[in-house]
Formats: sequence, structure tokens, C-alpha cells
Amino acid sequence: MRFPYAPLPFLVFIFILGLLLGVVQLGALTVAFDKLGLSPGSAFLLLFASLLGSAVNLPLFTMRAERPPEAPVPRPFPGLLRFPARAFTGRTNVAVNVGGCLMPLLFSLYLLGHAALPGWQVIAAIAAVTAISRLISRPIPGLGIGMPIFVAPFSAAAIAMLLNAEASAPLAYIGGTLGVLIGADLLRLDDIRRLGAPFASIGGAGTFDGIFITGIVAVLLA
Repeated sequence: MRFPYAPLPFLVFIFILGLLLGVVQLGALTVAFDKLGLSPGSAFLLLFASLLGSAVNLPLFTMRAERPPEAPVPRPFPGLLRFPARAFTGRTNVAVNVGGCLMPLLFSLYLLGHAALPGWQVIAAIAAVTAISRLISRPIPGLGIGMPIFVAPFSAAAIAMLLNAEASAPLAYIGGTLGVLIGADLLRLDDIRRLGAPFASIGGAGTFDGIFITGIVAVLLA
């Protein structure tokens, strides 16, 4: 795999990394990770690994794609993350992003093993956010799957507070992260075929993909 950083993006990476260090020490992310039982040093390592991993997409499989409409597609949601369209190739390569998906997923599994959460509450939180994410996400021809950024984290926080107010932070992170992963990504795989995008990455917006943002914002709200 070739080195993913051009000079300018690499300088941006260094700049963002410095900002993240300050945020972890003093800002909102410290509050979020403190609720989850992480020290500032551990939180910084997690963010560093997520940021570095956001440049890595692990290929999963290839599927046939249908040509998208030629006309520009209107933006359906305020605050929707969008990316430049790529040329139609007839096939879509599906991958998983390390920083935007695998790292939040692994951290969710860590919380499942360390937080005293009843199984039915975890399942209920994940199922509820999955249903909401599936409902509000939309396929965008030539681009991918999009959804409003803050609906899922607000939903995950509210659901966690209703189910278990004392352990709402880890429950909100797990429910939000896995709910978005399942509802907006995995359950939308069939839609990718009709989008005409040559490349689709689960968590592909990188560290600040909806999966990552959902987990952090949900914890802050819980």
C-alpha cells in the first residue's frame, strides 16, 4: 500500500494532531473520554490511532455498480457531509476505514467488556439507533450514503439516558457507534450498487465520519 499522505495533507495532519493534543488536555473530548473512564493520555493515543488510521482503507469486496443520474443531485440534508463525485467505472470497491470505523468499533467492544451494562439495554440502544440511522440516511448517486450529522448522537444520548442514567455515557457510545455502523452503513450496502461510486468506504470520511462523531457527541450529551 502506497504512503497515503501528500505533503500538504501531511502538514494538515500534523497541525490537527497538535490541536487534538490541546483539546484532549483542556476541551470537550477530555470530558467525553473521562466519562468513559479514559485518562487524557489514553484518550490522546486513541485519537492519534484514529487519525492515523483515517488514511487507511482495507478492501473488502467488489460489486457491480449502476450508472448514476447525470444531473447534479440536490443536497437533501442541512449539515450533510459530501465529497467530490468520481468517474463511473461500472464497479464499486467496498472497503472499511480503520480510523472512521474499526477504531470506534474496537473501542465499543472494549467498553462492552469493561462497563457493567445489562445485555438487554445494549441490544435495545443499538437497535433503536440502528432504526433511526436506517430511516434518516439516504443514498446519494455518485457519492455514497449520507445522513444528518447530529440526529444519531442526540438519539443515542436520549435513549441511553432513558435506559440507564447511571451508565449513560458508555451505553450512548456503544449504541450510537454500532447503531450508525449497522443502520447507515451495513444495512445500506445494497443501495451502494445503484450509486455509481467507484469506491465506497465504511467510515470513509475518516476520523470525523458520522460513526466517530456520533460516539463522542452522544457521550457529551449523555
